[in-house]
Amino acid sequence: MRISALLGLMALVIQEMEAMPPWMDGGVKQQQPQDEGTAYNNLELGSYDPNLDNYDLNSYEEQTIKSDYGDLTPKTKVVTLAPSTTRVSTKTVMATMAPKTWTAITTPSISSLLDNLTAQGLPTCLVCVCLGTSVYCDDADLEHIPPLPQETTYLYARFNHISQIRTGDFKGLRKLKRIDLSGNSISTIEDDAFLLPALEELIIPENKLVSLPRLPGSLVRLDAQLNNLQSSGILPESFRELKKLQFLYMSDNRLDYIPVPLPSSLRSLHLQNNHIQKIPEGTFCDTQDYKHIRRALEDIRLDGNPINLSLFANTYFCLPRLPIGSYT
Repeated sequence: MRISALLGLMALVIQEMEAMPPWMDGGVKQQQPQDEGTAYNNLELGSYDPNLDNYDLNSYEEQTIKSDYGDLTPKTKVVTLAPSTTRVSTKTVMATMAPKTWTAITTPSISSLLDNLTAQGLPTCLVCVCLGTSVYCDDADLEHIPPLPQETTYLYARFNHISQIRTGDFKGLRKLKRIDLSGNSISTIEDDAFLLPALEELIIPENKLVSLPRLPGSLVRLDAQLNNLQSSGILPESFRELKKLQFLYMSDNRLDYIPVPLPSSLRSLHLQNNHIQKIPEGTFCDTQDYKHIRRALEDIRLDGNPINLSLFANTYFCLPRLPIGSYT
């Protein structure tokens, strides 16, 4: 009877000890795998060890990264490549490695380029500047008039090396209104070179002209200053039929007399710095009609000539203003 009671008491003690938590009797708590929910609940309930020394922070951080992003270490798979079966031709390799032969390229001058363009019939706008119907060939080392577009109305070819104007240089340019050839070396102009139906302004100062060619009846302005013009180089009555001529500038030449007759449309006549020594009657006025007043011609310059203008008073009676020059 006593033995049975003792055995029952021992069984009860053993059962109670198994039910007790491990940390109550100094044992080591066994960590069990937990899911995220269980870990979160334990954190709220305070079932964590406040002593940080018991935590492996490095291990925790590594496990956290792996759980969020997986294993970041790339896995390399070693594969043995089969040798290439492509055969490269020896000729191909030699052709690739052969040195290139370079051809020397020379840059032609503007003048030679223009000659090529002319021979090939290409437009001058590749050398000159074309804006609308105006062509600008200033300071382009030209030696002759380039081929111009048929629609050209204004040509500027100043400060070049043009020495001659040929009849065919402006052939077919029926809309050409203005030609400016200032500052060239023009000494010869063929007689019919400027007979253009629409030409209004012919500007040819600072050249080497000795004579003038035939001029079109449409001309409004002629500027031939600073040349070598002589009176013998101007055709007789060359200005008579120029019914629209208003501005005639021939200063700084070698003229011996005023070219007559002058058209009634003339407004400005510049003949300063020539060799004029006298003015014949009828140069400006109609000697048969003393009542006629030539009102348009208000600007006459004869200064710089070896002439005493007071000696020819009868030649000015129809003018609204006296010519500028020496009266002594």
